[in-house]
Amino acid sequence: MFLKTRHDDDSSLVEVLDLKQLFDPFATQVQVRMHAGEEMQDPQALPKASLFFPSGEDLPRCWSDPHYAG
Repeated sequence: MFLKTRHDDDSSLVEVLDLKQLFDPFATQVQVRMHAGEEMQDPQALPKASLFFPSGEDLPRCWSDPHYAG
């Protein structure tokens, strides 16, 4: 799954490497790989709070709030 990240007034495309981690409301970070340039980037952990959908929508609250009761 591809998402964008807010980074220094710019948004970059990232590939989420662990979807279970993304969907887990108790996980505060998720392993991603940046997509910038032509070289494959090393995986890194980013806070979920800095991620959003390419359409500009925020991630669902149930993915980040373990107390969310929908």
